[in-house]
Amino acid sequence: MKVRMKVAMSGTRNGEDWPPKGELADLPTGEAQHLVAAGIAEEVTDEVPEVETAAAPPEDAETAVAPAAKRGRPRKE
Repeated sequence: MKVRMKVAMSGTRNGEDWPPKGELADLPTGEAQHLVAAGIAEEVTDEVPEVETAAAPPEDAETAVAPAAKRGRPRKE
């Protein structure tokens, strides 16, 4: 079972260092399920996640302008 490490783990597994945070590990199902249940890793599926993109506003869209803010203390007159 493939998992993505959510944390950096010290030590080794079968004589090899654990993958760094964010990297993949291919582990036996039982071991992988324990790491996922503990929040140390997340299951990786073969599906490619859909990438969300932002749309640009229309060219004729109005934009708001913040009023000039006065900073600091008011002056004594």
